[in-house]
Amino acid sequence: MDSRTPVALENELECEISDTSLRRRGGRGGGGQPSSAFTLLFARENYSTCCLKTYEDLTKFSTANGSDLCSYDVPPDTYSSHRNRTTKCPTLPVHPSASLPVFHRCIPVDISCYAKFAEAFITFVSDNSVVHRVIAGVMTSREIIMGLCLLALVLSLILMVVIRYISVVLVWILTAVVVVGSIGGTGILWWLYVDQSKSVDVTLPALELEVAKDNQKALLIYAIAATVFTVILLLLMFFMRKRVALTIALFHVAGKVFTHLPLLALQPVWTFLTLMLFWVYWITVLLFLGSAGSPVQNNQTGLVEFRMDGPLQYMVWYHAVGLIWISEFILACQQMTVAGAVVTYYFTRDKSQMPFTPIVSSVLRLMRYHLGTVVKGAFIITLVEIPRLILTYIHSQLKGRENACARCMLKACICCLWCLEKCLAYLNMNAYTATAINSTNFCTSARDAFFILAENALRVAAINSVGDFVLFLGKVLIVSCTAFAGVLALNYQREYTVWVLPLIIVCVFAFLVAHCFLSIFEIVVDVLFLCFAIDTKYNDGSPGREYYMDKALMEFVENTRRATERYSKVEGESREMKSMVS
Repeated sequence: MDSRTPVALENELECEISDTSLRRRGGRGGGGQPSSAFTLLFARENYSTCCLKTYEDLTKFSTANGSDLCSYDVPPDTYSSHRNRTTKCPTLPVHPSASLPVFHRCIPVDISCYAKFAEAFITFVSDNSVVHRVIAGVMTSREIIMGLCLLALVLSLILMVVIRYISVVLVWILTAVVVVGSIGGTGILWWLYVDQSKSVDVTLPALELEVAKDNQKALLIYAIAATVFTVILLLLMFFMRKRVALTIALFHVAGKVFTHLPLLALQPVWTFLTLMLFWVYWITVLLFLGSAGSPVQNNQTGLVEFRMDGPLQYMVWYHAVGLIWISEFILACQQMTVAGAVVTYYFTRDKSQMPFTPIVSSVLRLMRYHLGTVVKGAFIITLVEIPRLILTYIHSQLKGRENACARCMLKACICCLWCLEKCLAYLNMNAYTATAINSTNFCTSARDAFFILAENALRVAAINSVGDFVLFLGKVLIVSCTAFAGVLALNYQREYTVWVLPLIIVCVFAFLVAHCFLSIFEIVVDVLFLCFAIDTKYNDGSPGREYYMDKALMEFVENTRRATERYSKVEGESREMKSMVS
């Protein structure tokens, strides 16, 4: 019969699990930290003491368990006589540490193991006056920071609803800024050229005179280029002025969509949480891959490294591709969900007959019918993004060592792949909308969306340029209001000596929140535009072919039709007069 108590047996079993886990990681403990299999020595040797008090005990522990508590470069039989044992070995006495096996890894149960690290960190913060002041300012103003973050969230939600009322003002601001900026910049360049021409002194030395003439020629080239750019820009704005009205109408309808579908505002939250869960899982698997393979001791550093052989060495690349593909898949699911809900809203004539929760209905349709479409679209983006990331990595590694031609070619390839990725992402989003409308596969939907966008190229350009700038102004407005409120709040708290970090935290959070919510607004506008283009292509407002569009879009169509009829009438009269003269 075994004379050991049940507690001793339980300890031995626990420590054998820990010892097995430790051997899988290399067979020896790290220098300066006690092994998690430490109590195994007491179970086997029936030690009456509670800890290892001498270096001879460390040697016996190493002999009995094969787990060295000192550094790798110190042999176990020299623990007692080694000259650097005070720095290479743990501080005596070494207390036993219980362990909790998690995924075949030893996790300390007693959190006091991290007490020294916490103590060192607190000491560093206390000794560094700047860091201490900054962290103290953040901690003492944490209520204000949380309140300002909540303010940014509320402002983003409010802006998504009221932007339809201020879009006209924002468009006029954009027009005024572009016109004044282009004309003013061109005028300044010409003034600088004339001033430079008058200030050139022919009596200057040859070298200085040559430099002055080069500057004069450069200013002339800049002025001519700015003039050409300004003329082209003003002509484009003149010819696209009517199409800007479509952008304003779409913004107006998008605001109505959020009032009828308030759950759309929560899509960034669900997407962010899903991405965070996936990234945590991805990092966890990456850490397991980092400790997979065969443990081999590095002769130069004396540390144990894990080397992966065979097919296992390609798992890291497979894992990296999975990170990009699944991240794009999650974002594509958000786009498909939003597109399905907005399509349901647009093509429902009686809004009271809409489903109770169009968002939930769109998610169910996605999971049942359209997962393959979303996977294929995400895979196409992955195929373009991987070469771009590889070229970016090569460019960063060769920085300063490649010649000018190679550097230019790398940058050009990276830029082209980036542009291709953005174009494909925009086409994918419209393909998801076409899928939500027609329930067709990805390739058919992408082809239909491409032809519809090509037929409305000028409208697409107006929406993307004007709409993006309006949304950018909305982000600036939210960040500015949050920062201004932060300055006012911190101004009444004089004890906060460092304002920089709290304000930076608040402004960064406000921008991220505004970007997430207004990106959903941008998706809604793009979906509405494709629905509008399909509606005007297959319907004309006659009996039996009535429009599905909102009243604001209907007014835009009617105004465009009147302008077209007026232009056709004038053109017909002019042709009739010419024929009479002849």
